[in-house]
Amino acid sequence: MNNTPDTSAQEDLGADFKKALDEGWLPIREVARQTGVNAITLRAWERRYGLVVPQRTPKGHRLYSAEHVQRILTILTWLNRGVAVSQVKPLLDTPQAFNEAVANDWQMLRQTLLASITRLDERGLDDSVNQAMALYPPRTLCEQLLLPLLSDLEQRWRGQFGAQMERAFFFSWLRSKFGARIYHNNRQLHAAPLLLINHSDLPLEPHLWLCAWLISSADCPVQVFDWPLPTGELALAVEHLQARGVLLYSSRAMQPGQLPKLLTGITCPTLIVGSTVCIHHAELSASTTEIADLYLAEDLLSAHQALVQRGLI
Repeated sequence: MNNTPDTSAQEDLGADFKKALDEGWLPIREVARQTGVNAITLRAWERRYGLVVPQRTPKGHRLYSAEHVQRILTILTWLNRGVAVSQVKPLLDTPQAFNEAVANDWQMLRQTLLASITRLDERGLDDSVNQAMALYPPRTLCEQLLLPLLSDLEQRWRGQFGAQMERAFFFSWLRSKFGARIYHNNRQLHAAPLLLINHSDLPLEPHLWLCAWLISSADCPVQVFDWPLPTGELALAVEHLQARGVLLYSSRAMQPGQLPKLLTGITCPTLIVGSTVCIHHAELSASTTEIADLYLAEDLLSAHQALVQRGLI
């Protein structure tokens, strides 16, 4: 993300705003960059729950202090413990009042989404997820809602009549939903993309698309290929895209012995993600010592963290 202040924009915001920035106050754009909580969510926290109430300039522009930033980070700590945003405010001043029961909102929301999926109710599903996306950062939403929902669905679909219908409905919706978000984010960004490839035979891999959305939400351009590329063409795709890195996602068994050939000609970092890392743990771990810049992650949250640590997003 470009950290250079937008001076052309600041010229239109008035002397009061520029003076406040000189005094150390932060605009909402910078707070979003530092905390990972986007501006829409910060506004929703302020408007609906009074969680973080910034100062305002005479023209109404929001300004945040270092204390505001710390309060946001504390809120994220509670959210990552599974506390619903509606239950956070009392805990900010009296954390000893924490009770596991406050996490019940997540279970209720998962049940609402499950009901929409069962009815093939796209509008209801979309509305519920949109509301959640306005209130929670992407990583929290994945960890507390979407990944548990996928786990619940996989259990539900085992041997159940109608399972393929529900799976096709939900996976298609998920790809369309997050694919559209990724597309619009990409239109605003001009840096080298991260290339994500579905390296298994399961179409519309939901974890792949959630991972792509997490990466895109960090202002990193993303290019998703929803099926594997043959040897030689992967390197060609990397060359054409000038990709900053490659993420191969697979929830199925693969052929680790083919990796050196598949990755021939690729000089950017490569990350293998998904259940395949558990399936072929010994072989893939050995490959990381033989192939430069090859890394492993068992799930999309670990992959996201690995990309952050390596400066790829």
